[in-house]
Amino acid sequence: MEMPREAGVPSLREALRRARTASAERTGVLVELRTAEMARLDLLKEKLEPVFAQVPQDVELFDSAIMPGDPARLFIDVLGFVELDRDKRTYRFFQDTRHGRRLLAETESLDGITQAITDYVAHRIVEREKALASDVPGSFVTRAMETAAPAVPTGPAAPAVPAETRRERSSSLPLIVLVGILIAIGAFWASGFVWDAGR
Repeated sequence: MEMPREAGVPSLREALRRARTASAERTGVLVELRTAEMARLDLLKEKLEPVFAQVPQDVELFDSAIMPGDPARLFIDVLGFVELDRDKRTYRFFQDTRHGRRLLAETESLDGITQAITDYVAHRIVEREKALASDVPGSFVTRAMETAAPAVPTGPAAPAVPAETRRERSSSLPLIVLVGILIAIGAFWASGFVWDAGR
């Protein structure tokens, strides 16, 4: 049974009704925003499919996929991704680097962001080709690098030793070993003599 309410006292029941109504409206807006966000990313993914279809089959850098989250992201590769700004209309294309995250493009235009991603894919393929070419021994890139920058010794260079000096050193080695053995025997004998004399 509801207690009679005094005049001027706020009604908790009415406040709860207003709060629930506002919460439902906010939830509806958030759901609509989330749906719009996913729809725009999905539209971009479809627009990029012909671009990824042209990537050579031996290039496995790119794997377009939408990852739900807050915010949701469309990944182009392991480094680049697209997310929508807070207005859920502006595409923002980022790349993770060693020096932090870098904004590559920002636009509301679907064609504009598609072109920016296409350019990014092309640059990544060229970087891969250069890396592969520099790994091949005798390649043009390797030869160019070798001729452009002569090798710099990292430590002090050992002085050149004439062949005659090396032969003299190798022939005197047995004599040095023999002298060392004789000194050791003499020292052992002398210590035994001193020890006997001490007894």
